[in-house]
This record gives sequence, structure tokens and C-alpha cells, in this order.
Amino acid sequence: MDNSAEKKAVIYTTPSCVYCKMAKEFFKKNGVVYEERDVASDTHARNDMIQKSGQMGVPVIEAGGRIIIGFDQSRLREALGIAG
Repeated sequence: MDNSAEKKAVIYTTPSCVYCKMAKEFFKKNGVVYEERDVASDTHARNDMIQKSGQMGVPVIEAGGRIIIGFDQSRLREALGIAG
């Protein structure tokens, strides 16, 4: 495994989502580069999120080839290869 590979994620959010804010803080703290997609204002992102997750709630996070629903630190650590 290439340890120099950048950790990346896509997070589907809304501006008022507390768990989305927590997930973004987790990413910053752990050096994860992420792309934020606001499903409240971006219809395409919302449709993409629903298709991938079957969920309308946020956050939905795409990381390490997985879809993670909600802010689940242990699953995010596993998907991104972050030591606990």
C-alpha cells in the first residue's frame, strides 16, 4: 500500500447539519482532502447522493470506495486508513 497516497473523501452536506460539521472537522484533523457537495442548493448533488445511498439525510460520505451514512468515525478511519 502506498502511504503517500492522499486521503480523499466526498461529503454530501447541508449548511445546518451538525454531524456534517463534525465530519469536516474530523477530515481537517486527520489530513483528509475532501470535496463538499451542498445538497440543499445543488439538485444534481442531491440526486447523486440519493442514488448512491438511498438516503435523503446527511451526511453521506464517499471514502475509500465506500458509502458511509452519518458521521461514523470508526468506519471513516477504516475506509481512509487512519489509525485509531
